[in-house]
Amino acid sequence: MTQDDGIALIADAQRAAGDGNSESFESTAWARLAHAVDSRSFAAGWLDIQCRAFEGVIRGAVILRTSEAAAFAPVAIWPEGIEGSPKLAAVVERALQQRQVVVDGVKRVPRRQDPIFIAHPILVDDELYGAAALEIEGRSDSTVRDLVQRLGWGIGWLEALARRKTFTSKARLVTVLELISTSLQHERFQAAATAVATELATTFGCERVSIGFIKGRHIKVQALSHSSAFAKKTNLIRGIEGAMDEAADQLATVIFPARKDGPFQVTRAHAELLEQHGTGAVCTIPLTAGERVLGALVLELPTGAEFDARTVELCEHAALLVGPVLDVKRKEDRWLAQKAWDSMQTQWRHLLGPRHVALKLWTLVGVLVLAFFSIVDGDYMITADASLEGKVQRAVTAAMQGYIVEARARAGDIVREGELLAAMDNRDLRLERQKVLSQGAQQESERRQAIAEGNRARAAILETQGAQVRAQLALVDEQIARARLVAPFDAVIVKGDLRQSLGAAVARGSVLFEVAPLDTYRVIMKVDERDITDVAVGQTGRLALTSMPNQEIGLVVEKITPVSVVDQGRNFFRVEARATGAVEKLRPGMEGIGKIQVDQRRLIWIWTHKLVHWMRMWIWSWWP
Repeated sequence: MTQDDGIALIADAQRAAGDGNSESFESTAWARLAHAVDSRSFAAGWLDIQCRAFEGVIRGAVILRTSEAAAFAPVAIWPEGIEGSPKLAAVVERALQQRQVVVDGVKRVPRRQDPIFIAHPILVDDELYGAAALEIEGRSDSTVRDLVQRLGWGIGWLEALARRKTFTSKARLVTVLELISTSLQHERFQAAATAVATELATTFGCERVSIGFIKGRHIKVQALSHSSAFAKKTNLIRGIEGAMDEAADQLATVIFPARKDGPFQVTRAHAELLEQHGTGAVCTIPLTAGERVLGALVLELPTGAEFDARTVELCEHAALLVGPVLDVKRKEDRWLAQKAWDSMQTQWRHLLGPRHVALKLWTLVGVLVLAFFSIVDGDYMITADASLEGKVQRAVTAAMQGYIVEARARAGDIVREGELLAAMDNRDLRLERQKVLSQGAQQESERRQAIAEGNRARAAILETQGAQVRAQLALVDEQIARARLVAPFDAVIVKGDLRQSLGAAVARGSVLFEVAPLDTYRVIMKVDERDITDVAVGQTGRLALTSMPNQEIGLVVEKITPVSVVDQGRNFFRVEARATGAVEKLRPGMEGIGKIQVDQRRLIWIWTHKLVHWMRMWIWSWWP
């Protein structure tokens, strides 16, 4: 229902009641409501119209909800200055609780001196907004019903007022949400701040909107509306920054020219900004996060315009929400070194300032631990990958060219001295032996015959040939013996398995087995080139093998190979050490971790010297 429709309804009601002065009444009603500037003046004008439209009204009141916490209070009383009525207040309370029209005091035989109390609730979309109440002279039941109906028509004006305020609140919320959305649309801080400033300037018709954030001890302008770049040392920017600092120091919104009913504030910087740059009004709102000031927002209206309370309140709400969002973007848009420096400064302030007990406690613990490790000495040990090898490693080779006919051992077997490992085919050698034996027998017969005949020269020749035959026989016997491959000593077979090669041909000198003794081992460690200067012959250490992680084996450094090897892109030196203790459990090929004890050094140096060494080399490589 519009204002004109409501006035028309009341004018019709007046005509029905016999009031011939309806035109004068309509013009008066429009004049009172047209000049209403807020809900209180609107409700007072409406109540005056209602009370004058109905006959016999003693007093009237309008009660509206004054806050979102559902607190109700009278905003208009008719006639002005009259005392309240407890009975009227009780009827209003019932109407608010029951959310329906309440009429009290109606009697069968009405008398003018017996007042009637009427309270009509104001409902907007089933939400209670307030109530209107009248105290009238006594009258009949039908007259009261007609009056309640006419009052309900007039309530439409107050419902329209409530709907208008509800829409305004929603519009304000939409405006704030649009500003937040604008700030989130851009990834970079500068673009987001400029877009927000431009949106504010467009929404509220500002000549210029500036956004600044604290940098050091003062606020610096970071964005201007309708401007992607600006000179930061101009008089205009300095004036705006002065106004921002002025509002931030007072931690309050500063408006210049100041309102008549506003609090006293320092506005010197605002006055200078207004005087030098000719804007109509300036409003500066601090951007805060809790109790901490982040920056400030400056709005400048053109000449002749002023800030109203509703606009300032909306801008304060927008600054309260948009400020932290832009501050987060500003912090994320900095260089990594600046972020680290600011974080260190923040932690330092927390450490020296109040509260933050946990940070102080952990810092104290860290300092004590660092001091402990900087004073106490520990064993400096060089760690390296290690493997076991036999101190003496013998190769069992094929003594002749032939074929494998028997294999009794393979890698990993423990054998005793003289134990058969494998055998080669010796049939050709046995035939050769028979041939040599027959030749020897023939020569021996001829030698005896020459002796019998007295031919000494021939007997001497045959004697020599017999010695040659015996040497050939010894050679064949030796070859037959070498066809049997036996263990040279008590050992473990490190390499070799001929069980899958029976009948295969082997060449003379081919390595068939590698064996190592069971009682002497050497430890081979690959020491990093950064640690090799600290290793010396005779140093002791410990060895932990993968197969025996719970048992440590002593070792003594015996040899340092002066030639490095490359493994996985790093240089290592081969260091040989002798294992001492638990030798009976060791086997060649075992691997683990060896530690060589150097001397006593500070614990902090032991744990950081490799990092320091790397940093020194890196700096040296880049140093001019």
